[in-house]
Amino acid sequence: MTAATITAEDSHGYTARHLSVLEGLEAVRKRPGMYIGSTDSRGLMHCLWEIIDNSVDEALGGHCSRIDVFLYTDGSMEVRDDGRGIPVDVEPKTGLTGVELVMTRLHAGGKFGGISYTASGGLHGVGASVVNALSARLDVEVDRDGHTHAMSFKRGLPGDFADDGPGAKFTKKPAKQRGLHQTKRVAKGITGNRVRFWPDRQIFLKDAEIAGETVIDRMRQTAFLVPGLTIAVRDERGEEPVEHEFRFDGGISEFCDHLASDPPVCDVLRIQGRGHFTETVPVLDEQGHLTPTDVERDIDVDVAVRWGTGYETITRSFVNVIATPKHGTHVTGFDRALIKVINDQLRATKLLKNGDDPVVKDDILEGLTAVVTVRLPEPQFEGQTKEVLGTSAATRIVSQVVSRELKEAFESPKRGEKQQMRAVLEKIVAASKARIAARTQRENQRRKSALENSALPAKLVDCRTSDDRSELFIVEGDSALGTAKLARDSEFQALLPIRGKILNVQKASVADTLKNAECASIIQVLGAGSGRTFDVDSARYGRVILMADADVDGAHIRTLLLTLLHRYMRPMLEAGRVFSAVPPLHRIELVKPRKGQDKHIYTYSDAELRKKLVELERRNVRWKEPIQRYKGLGEMDADQLAETTMDPRYRMLRRIRIEDAQEAENIFSLLMGSEVAPRRQFIAAGAAELDDSRIDV
Repeated sequence: MTAATITAEDSHGYTARHLSVLEGLEAVRKRPGMYIGSTDSRGLMHCLWEIIDNSVDEALGGHCSRIDVFLYTDGSMEVRDDGRGIPVDVEPKTGLTGVELVMTRLHAGGKFGGISYTASGGLHGVGASVVNALSARLDVEVDRDGHTHAMSFKRGLPGDFADDGPGAKFTKKPAKQRGLHQTKRVAKGITGNRVRFWPDRQIFLKDAEIAGETVIDRMRQTAFLVPGLTIAVRDERGEEPVEHEFRFDGGISEFCDHLASDPPVCDVLRIQGRGHFTETVPVLDEQGHLTPTDVERDIDVDVAVRWGTGYETITRSFVNVIATPKHGTHVTGFDRALIKVINDQLRATKLLKNGDDPVVKDDILEGLTAVVTVRLPEPQFEGQTKEVLGTSAATRIVSQVVSRELKEAFESPKRGEKQQMRAVLEKIVAASKARIAARTQRENQRRKSALENSALPAKLVDCRTSDDRSELFIVEGDSALGTAKLARDSEFQALLPIRGKILNVQKASVADTLKNAECASIIQVLGAGSGRTFDVDSARYGRVILMADADVDGAHIRTLLLTLLHRYMRPMLEAGRVFSAVPPLHRIELVKPRKGQDKHIYTYSDAELRKKLVELERRNVRWKEPIQRYKGLGEMDADQLAETTMDPRYRMLRRIRIEDAQEAENIFSLLMGSEVAPRRQFIAAGAAELDDSRIDV
């Protein structure tokens, strides 16, 4: 029923008797997902972890040296330890024994006051009681004070079972009779707990089950995190029982080596330290009131790192041996310190020069295996599942400890480790260069795609046809463009002006080439791509004709254009589709030319001019003085430019081909490359062969 359809009669009928109050463990059974995440296999595994974590907390406090985990064929699970044992005396406020208190009351346990446990995985006091509430049967035995104390529960209610298993007849104990009962005597020094439970199939899905391999991996991991603790797992559910026993005295150093799958660049670095912070927490006073109190806390930091030759990053983080798969503030502090120290060391060792970009987190993490652990009382987690640490002080303290110890490892390495530390820095720099190169490649590809897909430049004066006879004139300067527009045949001749000298692409990177407006325009107008992706069959014009002035600057411009074509559009040269226009250098105007004789004669060099004048003088033909010398294409009118340079009937073109590709590559590298010394030697060696008259002074 929605709010819009509620009538006055309905609203008056809604009274306090419609409200429900879930007491004790009823809330857990009603909403199990709030406490264990889900009712599938993941939630079932979480129940087992809760019981195991209680035993591990005893080991963290130095009170437990062995934990045994059993997986039985009937679906039950048992956890045994040789810790101090759950208290069996009566808690005065509730009148319940310690065992019944922790098994039946939410938020009851020894992890709140900071006296029983300085660091623990269980914090909220709901683990054991939640497991009890979600179990069809739970049996607990405690060895303490010279006796074995036993107690059973059915779905959280204390009582007695007549036989083994959850289906046995159950007798609920009245409030006055319930409690522990002693089953046998044990030696006074023997202590420990044994908890066995059968998950309630009314709660859990039918296909929910415990994964044996997951339990084994988790127990191995815990043994790494608590050096000296022996953990045994026995899985009796298969045809043959499977048993594993773990003990690692090397702690997380061994864990780090175990996790890494690639050959090492350096040995495992162990970073340890401690920090202090003040936290305001509500504390129970003698009257049972919660009072905000400033409490001094200690955080123990223990980190193991190791770089390998591979690329995968493995980071595992833990708080009081509880895994935090989504990390939290402790890993934030670790990352922060790692980035700062590595960048400082790279600057100090000159592997990063001034002006170089700093390395980033991904560069440093490449090939890194790290285990980050912290131990502190009452850490702040996000939720009962404890996947993210939220204690803010952990960031600062972990960062300080890791910065100090890691800096020491790089600046004052142990005997034999100096070369390893250098190798780590070199690996990180190599990763940074590879990342930058990959990013540059992606950016270049985007620019190339943008060039290919964008509209043609506005300055292009296109032709009407696109067949093989179409020609693209690359014209030097806007003044020559104006004349060329009038001189061209618009049917098949297109014009693209360039301003001055384009970029020397032999020295420049691909990125710089694509950024250059003139180079980008040529690639875009030709429309066939560039570099390896250049497709000569896709070119929009049958010929490319370079039209520059007949002087030194014009020759330089032609050389720069040919460098661009050779490096990024070489198939055009190989196909013989690149030409250089040959504009005249002089114009001789005859006086009273004879019948059939042209009034104007063009020459293309000073030597040709002298030869032509001698010939005219011998034939007694006069000419006007002074003889016109063209300084540039812009000095010609349209008729002169068409007649001498653009009209296919009269013009002269020089085809540019590659006869020897390797020799051409060598020449371009020599003349246009970044090495100055070989070019200087080439010029000096050929100076004697230079025709002084060809120098435009």
